[in-house]
Amino acid sequence: MKNFALIGAAGFIAPRHLKAIKETGSNLVAVLDKHDNVGILDSYFPSADFFTEFERFDRHLDKLKRRGEKVDFVSICSPNYLHDSHIRFALRYGADAICEKPLVLNPWNLEALDEIENETGKKVFTILQLRLHPSIIALRERIKAGPVGKIYDVDLKYITARGNWYQRSWKGDNSKSGGIATNIGIHFFDMLIWIFGAVNKVVVDKLEPDQASGSLVLEKARVRWFLSINYEHLPEETKIGRKRTYRSLQLEGEEIEFSEGFADLHTKSYAEILEGNAFGLADAKPSIDLVYAIRNMKTHIG
Repeated sequence: MKNFALIGAAGFIAPRHLKAIKETGSNLVAVLDKHDNVGILDSYFPSADFFTEFERFDRHLDKLKRRGEKVDFVSICSPNYLHDSHIRFALRYGADAICEKPLVLNPWNLEALDEIENETGKKVFTILQLRLHPSIIALRERIKAGPVGKIYDVDLKYITARGNWYQRSWKGDNSKSGGIATNIGIHFFDMLIWIFGAVNKVVVDKLEPDQASGSLVLEKARVRWFLSINYEHLPEETKIGRKRTYRSLQLEGEEIEFSEGFADLHTKSYAEILEGNAFGLADAKPSIDLVYAIRNMKTHIG
């Protein structure tokens, strides 16, 4: 059984990590969050030690290591701008790191983490769960088997309505979240690159706090993309169904269905990591380069 520590238990994504740790037969021994609204722990690991101060968390993990109960993995669900710092802590402690998206905000942060991996012998793993979605895997295989040299027309829309709190939290601060293209778009950009190949050109048409749009030229696709957190941008049928999330991926006008099947993707990600089949720094780099370019209104990469 592997021992885990978790940084960032009070946020939106933490329950998926708690579920994944539980369902892979692992044990959560210590949790850090400056906020104490972490009652979700009772549903998974009520015996985990909880800390609101980093220094006490650090001291506790050191104590566990010295008595032979070292933590094997540190799962990181903290705000985006803290990821690289918390990854460095995990590696220097002697644990592997499992970090939510985006792994880091800037490309040069990846280079620094690569150096620390080499220094410590420990690894950084990231959650790129769409690569494990059956529909996405099937689409990738379809494109690989398609005509050589074909360039596909692709349209991606992702709308996830958020309330007024969003812009007043760290997520609404571009220096902390990376903005909308980074915070809600990076999984989809990674998916597109994974399926259709490297980025040749980036055009940004709109980049606002609640929405972003533009186009990409990939090795095998021309992509139009639109991201939004504005409820008014949801299709009427989605609103009528009282849903607040809409995903659409069209290939040459054909809708690729992948709206379901998200519930267990974090557990699948953890299972792959524990089996040695994980996504690391090199896998994360292309999408981080892309969202950095979008954020800085660059039109070309490379």
